Parts: sequence; structure tokens; C-alpha cells
Amino acid sequence: MDEIHSRLKKLANTKDAENAQRFFKTGPGEYGEGDLFIGVRVPVLRKLSKEYQAITIEQAIRILKSPIHEKRMLALFILVRIYSREDKEIKGRIYELYLKHTSFINSWDLIDTTAQHIVGHFLFTRSKAPLYQLMKSNSLWERRISILSTFYFIKREKYTVTLKIAKQLLNDKEDLMHKAVGWMLREVGNRNVSTEEHFLKQHYKQMPRTMLRYAIEKFPEKKRKRYLQGKI
Repeated sequence: MDEIHSRLKKLANTKDAENAQRFFKTGPGEYGEGDLFIGVRVPVLRKLSKEYQAITIEQAIRILKSPIHEKRMLALFILVRIYSREDKEIKGRIYELYLKHTSFINSWDLIDTTAQHIVGHFLFTRSKAPLYQLMKSNSLWERRISILSTFYFIKREKYTVTLKIAKQLLNDKEDLMHKAVGWMLREVGNRNVSTEEHFLKQHYKQMPRTMLRYAIEKFPEKKRKRYLQGKI
């Protein structure tokens, strides 16, 4: 643990930290208010997660509770690595700990790089009720976990859960959710455009503009314009 803290301290970069503070909206009233960065980039954290993947789950959870953003990301990368190699029982334990500690998985990048690999994987062959519960949460981050976890399903050409959650989140008030839902709809379309369009034709007129733009980003220009003009 001390070795990990020491390595991160040596790798810290003040300029990168300042840029991250702005990029991740850490100012008063912004979605990342109060988050702290030390300026260690994601590829470096991924490399470190490989070096330290032999630490215990308990140690990873302790790191996850850090106020430092990069430490939380490193902890999650390590948990993904542990999850990927362990048996069903340990996988279940990591899944439960992930959802128990969502208050520390409190930024879009932390969720987008890990939720599908733990929550999505674990629930793929199980009841999806936990996702629907997260979908209804007052927490922006838990709602984002609900939709991003389904990326695992989308990659395996299973779209029903994604579309069901997307429908329920059409009226979400958070821009970060508009982007997340639109992104997942786009990923559905990348694999099965008719499935995405069937959904869009039913709901696109009530979608927030950002959500729609993300969803149709890969469409031909003329078709994009028709959606944006409400002429589909």
C-alpha cells in the first residue's frame, strides 16, 4: 500500500492535475465538485494496475476510498483485473463491493472504464433487477452505472436491457446521462442499426438534444438532419 502511494506521488504532475481539475468540472456546483487530482494519466494507471494486481481485494477497497481521483481509478482497474481471473464466488464478492462503494465511483471516467467489466459481466446471466434499481437512483453516478453496465450486453448483441433502461432515462435532467444514454444507443446502432432506429422512431422527439445527437452521430448526414429537424 505504501509502495503504491509512493509510486503515485513520484508520477504526479502538477500541470496535468490542474488540467484535469478543469476538465472534470471540480469547481463549486459542478458535477465533480471537490474531486482532487494529482496528474497521473490513465495509461500509466493501467500499467500500475498490472504491476499491483496481486494485492488483496481489501487493499484495493481501501485505495478506492481515497479522495484522490487517480487512486480511485487505480483501485478500480485492479479490481477489474482481480475479477477477471477469479472464480464465481470471488466475482460475486467484487460485484457486491463495487455496488456497495458507489459513493467512491463518482465520476464518468471511473464508471465508463469499469462498470461493464464487473457489473455488466456479473449480471449478464442473472436477474437484471439490480440495474433497474440503480436506474431509479437519485445518484447520477448510480444511474450512469445502470446504463454503462449494459455495454457488456451490447457487445454480445443483447440490446433489450439497454433499450429498456434508455426509455426510462429519456427524461433524466443530467447532461452526463444524456450523453451516456445516447452513446449506448449509438453502440446498439453500430451493431444493429435497425434495432436502434426502431427505438429512435418511437422516442426521438422527446429525447434531449444531446442524447439524440450522440445516438445518431454515425448516421449519414442527410438522415441525421431529418432526425434533428423532426422529419423522420
